[in-house]
Amino acid sequence: MAVEPVKNSAGYYDVYVASLSLANVDVSTSANGGKTFALHATSATIPGDDREWIAADGAYKVCISYHDVATYNIIVDCSFDAGTAFTQVGQAFDTSHLYNTDNNEIGNLAIDPHTHYIYQTFSGIDQADATNPNAITHVVYMAVSTDGGKTFKDYKVHDGPSATTSYGHQFVNVSLDSAGNVYSVYSDNHNLYYSFSTTHGQTWRGPYLINKSPSATAIFPWSVGGDNGELDVVWYGTAYYSASTIPDNYPSSAAWYVYFSQNQHATTLGTDFTQTRASPIVHYGGVCESGVTCTGNRDLYDDFGVAVNPALGGLASIAYSDDQYDPSQPTTCTKAQTNTASCDHTEIASQFSGNGILSAPPRL
Repeated sequence: MAVEPVKNSAGYYDVYVASLSLANVDVSTSANGGKTFALHATSATIPGDDREWIAADGAYKVCISYHDVATYNIIVDCSFDAGTAFTQVGQAFDTSHLYNTDNNEIGNLAIDPHTHYIYQTFSGIDQADATNPNAITHVVYMAVSTDGGKTFKDYKVHDGPSATTSYGHQFVNVSLDSAGNVYSVYSDNHNLYYSFSTTHGQTWRGPYLINKSPSATAIFPWSVGGDNGELDVVWYGTAYYSASTIPDNYPSSAAWYVYFSQNQHATTLGTDFTQTRASPIVHYGGVCESGVTCTGNRDLYDDFGVAVNPALGGLASIAYSDDQYDPSQPTTCTKAQTNTASCDHTEIASQFSGNGILSAPPRL
């Protein structure tokens, strides 16, 4: 979902929802505050897509990014009429980084409402891996467009060990604060890190570890920027840790929670994140991070979200998945089906103070 930062002629902020129909990307637009939506069923200029993202700018501009499944390129399309037609087509790889076309994992899309720069993040390989078909996505990149999405230049955020570390998990994430600082958040399948840029994504500092005990393992990160220097990050975490085991194969004793961390001075070296457990247990056991190719448990799906309310001092709300039995939910699952997809539902946790998170009501 995306919301325009500037009101339309009717006095509303346009709201957009992007969804996937496999053959294409659907974009629905509300010009009246979410009361009604108009569906634009073939928004992507290239059919055959996956992993769609959306971001808005001004009063009527909205852009989507997605994987072109045929080539695995990352395409960025923009509309200037509130999503009716996407007429501008760009791609995230510049000419020096085309070797990432066949070996990358896409992250989300973000637009700075002040500079109108567009940021598309992804994980990929480096030049030394270009001829290696088995290379892993050990490099985090930020593709930056200063011309409204027509062209992009790719900057290296972080380069991990090429033989052992992959950041190609759902999902590398980009967010911006009100001053235009850019944040990159990424997981190596066990720990969660962030890097930051005060130069519009051209130079980077980091990585810096975010999660700490009892969240020994941290996956599926999402972030949102607040005021100058403020970064909020959420993830699914568990006290279980095994460096040699991927989360898909974690034992049934591994209990997963939603965690929330905040750093109000994230661009100042040496500052630390608060960490709060924002939910009851949402899942036990393995968590698959391979999307549609999952052979293990995918009950937590692939990501979740956090947003802040600037009118309330930046207090956060989190939407997340939960597969535990809860009789207050309309899932019709039974106690015997807890920890399965039959009990899957969405929960909301909202922040009521600087350090406090109130989760969904306790389960009966």
